[in-house]
Amino acid sequence: MLEGFLNQFWPATVDGLSLGAIYALVALGYTMVYGVLRLINFAHSEVFMVGTVAALFTLTTIGVPDQLGGVALIGMLLLLAVVAIVASGVTAVGLEYIAYRPLRKRGGSRLAALISAIGASLFLQQLFALIVIPQLFQLPQQGGRLPVQAPPWVRRSDVVTLGDFAVRNDKLLVLVAAVLMMVALDQFVNRTNLGRGIRATAQSPENAVLMGVNIDRIITATFAIGGAMAGVAGALYLMRFEETNYFVGFLLGIKAFTAAVLGGIGNLRGALVGGLVLGLIEMYGSAFFGSEWQHVVAFVVLVLVLMFRPTGILGESLQQARA
Repeated sequence: MLEGFLNQFWPATVDGLSLGAIYALVALGYTMVYGVLRLINFAHSEVFMVGTVAALFTLTTIGVPDQLGGVALIGMLLLLAVVAIVASGVTAVGLEYIAYRPLRKRGGSRLAALISAIGASLFLQQLFALIVIPQLFQLPQQGGRLPVQAPPWVRRSDVVTLGDFAVRNDKLLVLVAAVLMMVALDQFVNRTNLGRGIRATAQSPENAVLMGVNIDRIITATFAIGGAMAGVAGALYLMRFEETNYFVGFLLGIKAFTAAVLGGIGNLRGALVGGLVLGLIEMYGSAFFGSEWQHVVAFVVLVLVLMFRPTGILGESLQQARA
């Protein structure tokens, strides 16, 4: 067992970092919404799913005559990311207007908002399974419940050599793109007027209103930004796994929420740390115990974190960590 783990250590590390980067991008949506509204947006997993479907539809519509590598792969990924950002961002803002804002205006409880989030998640799953995916990809209705395969558009033979170890280009590109997006978001929140408004609302909505902050505008922007990050994650997921389905966001969304809790929910940098750490733990656990234990390891980590360090790796209080 130990020998097998040592033999797979470097491949597991690369796989863990690339998978963890996707978790981290999705986790940003959970952590931003929680920071501003103190709400766990469980429909965020379907925002990610919408991004994967939009990216796949764009890819199949354009058509790829050959597998892509190098600059051509980066260009295609940028196009898919832009489309997925728009689709996921619009979906996230729509959720805020339809599922959450009416409750907030009427003084609804957090439990009511949580139930609304679960209902919106199930609605989007079934809408895409029964109508959207069959229509977009011209499949029988039942086909919407099955994985939709992308054409083999990524040339996986391209590698980058790091010493004696070769890393596939697509895995490296996932990690680099995700880290760049997270750094850009961190700078945006810390250096722009809108970012300052988000932080002010997270710290004290009442005082933010007194200072002239438009709370509705801030909340809409928060959902839009979180949706955009999920859209990028959807494009990267499509490049990494080349398939999607109506249920793709469920398990990945739970793991992204685990990553947010692991890093310190409400803390943007915590989402990055939590996602990468969770991805590594999953892959190391898979290499050590076997691939069938991959999901078990992830959720054992969640339970242990909640038991022994509920504020997450960075150890900040929720009041300090929000946004």
